[in-house]
Parts: sequence; structure tokens; C-alpha cells
Amino acid sequence: MKTLSLKLDDLVYQETEQLLDKIKKPRNRYINEALLYYNRIQKKKIIAKILEAESLMVSKESLKILTEFENIDEYDY
Repeated sequence: MKTLSLKLDDLVYQETEQLLDKIKKPRNRYINEALLYYNRIQKKKIIAKILEAESLMVSKESLKILTEFENIDEYDY
């Protein structure tokens, strides 16, 4: 486990402390869970961007192939 020192905005700190008092969870555990959750969100956003870019590339190629098929003379066997 790594030791980390960080600075929090006053509002974030105060809100966190209030929540921790109510849910009775150690600050370290709470921050670890929060970062894990946030990391998962960021990974999903990265994957979504990659999929969007790849989907765009595939759609362009698909349209090109579709156009080629449309230009085939269907009576030319």
C-alpha cells in the first residue's frame, strides 16, 4: 500500500468529514473506494472514445463496400 499526501478543497473536506461521521467509515477506506469508482468511470469514458473512433472508421469502410456492391450489375453472371 502506498502513502499519499493530498490537499483537498475546504468544501470537499468538510462534506467528506460530515459523510464519514454518518456512515462510520474510515477516511482512507472512503477515499480508496471513491478513487476506485472514479477510475472505473474514466476507463469507461476512454473505452467509449476508442469505440466511437473505431466505429466511425468501420462505418466509412462499410459505406464504401456497400457502394461497390450497389454498382455491381446484378444481371452480369
